[in-house]
Amino acid sequence: MLAAGLLAAPLAQAQKKATTAPAAAPAQAFPYPIQQKQLANGLNVVTVPFDSPGLASFFLVVRAGSRDEVEPGHTGFAHFFEHVMFRGTDKYSKDQYNEVLKSLGASANANTSLDRTVYHMTGNATMLEKMFEVEADRFQHLKYPEHDFKAEAGAVKGEYTKNSASLYTQLNEKVADAAFDKHTYEHTTMGFFKDVVDMPNQYQYSLQFFDRFYRPEYTTLLVVGDVKAEQVNQLADKYFSMWKRGSYQPTITPEPEQTAPRYVHIQNPNFPPLVSLSYRAPAFTDKSKDLPALDILSTLLFSDNSPLYQKLVVKEQKVRFVGGAPSYTRDPYLLSIRASVVKPADMAYVKDEITKALDELKTKPVDAKRLADTKSALKYNFLMGLDSPDQIAQELSQFIWLTGDAQSLNRFYALYDQVTPADIQAAAQKYFVPEHLTVGTIGPNTTGGVQ
Repeated sequence: MLAAGLLAAPLAQAQKKATTAPAAAPAQAFPYPIQQKQLANGLNVVTVPFDSPGLASFFLVVRAGSRDEVEPGHTGFAHFFEHVMFRGTDKYSKDQYNEVLKSLGASANANTSLDRTVYHMTGNATMLEKMFEVEADRFQHLKYPEHDFKAEAGAVKGEYTKNSASLYTQLNEKVADAAFDKHTYEHTTMGFFKDVVDMPNQYQYSLQFFDRFYRPEYTTLLVVGDVKAEQVNQLADKYFSMWKRGSYQPTITPEPEQTAPRYVHIQNPNFPPLVSLSYRAPAFTDKSKDLPALDILSTLLFSDNSPLYQKLVVKEQKVRFVGGAPSYTRDPYLLSIRASVVKPADMAYVKDEITKALDELKTKPVDAKRLADTKSALKYNFLMGLDSPDQIAQELSQFIWLTGDAQSLNRFYALYDQVTPADIQAAAQKYFVPEHLTVGTIGPNTTGGVQ
């Protein structure tokens, strides 16, 4: 007994040391250094040095999208500014701005979504200061007369009309409108058509929108490429430190819980039949495994070698394609699944087969090896996309507009390694709830026939 006691003491001490020693930090998913600095006015400055000799991408991420259009009658303005921001200032007219881009060898554009508007250019890294100068000028001193505003509003209406020729776009609008009653996700990025039609009469409101959201506290400056953080921070201080902070905070109304399935349908006999299943999904967070589990689950369910794909597409040939994935949004949104069906008579069957596969995930744990292989494939695809300054900036900007912090990317991808078969089951049980489903269909009959 004494000998056993003598042996137990050092063993217990060793175990105590093992449990109190700091755990090794997990390998970060993002393979490049992320250097961040926040100016006194709230502007976040992010630099990612990357081996791209003579090339740099310059992104300005504005955390304002259609989500922030909270006042009735004023939807579509986040997207409108994607256009009007290229109209010029007193210092640089539209034509002069374009000449500067040519001198930089740069391409510049912008895009808008539910939660953000992103402005980006990629060009000569040795002329980085000129990028700072022209972008700081238009973000702080944008100027457009009312006749230019009306012209751009007309262009936005034209874009809406062109996009609406697509039945996919029409279905997106109908699904969003049906799925949401209170939250601003009820309207798509383009806005409600009646608001877009009235937009030429909203010049004063446009000035107010710019004053509210084009402020440093809503914005992150992201530079990736042949640059150094010291250089980027110095230029940010020089050109953006005088930008005045705002005070506006939109009040976003939360969406109440959905208590019954909802249905929308577009009747068109000349379009390939389509079934869309949109379930309530969680808001983005880098602190929960729910979204990684749903991402992995979707990949398992719809990959080319999955049982569902092999049955519907390969063997039975009832479906042209089937796929789906969760959206990453600041507030709870939708996980949408779509199937292009060969024959209208099979639409109900296809819907039932998809829901049957979802229900199976609730009760049957996924194979551990298949789960591990899927994680590896997702990680590999992520890394393979990081091969140029603009691609790196695109990837990082998503996490910036979701959380305001570029390091959120590493925290989020670290969760993937933690996802277990039990987590996949739990996510399926939590989110694939029939009462939380909005069904959208396109087909030749007056209804989709899938209720």
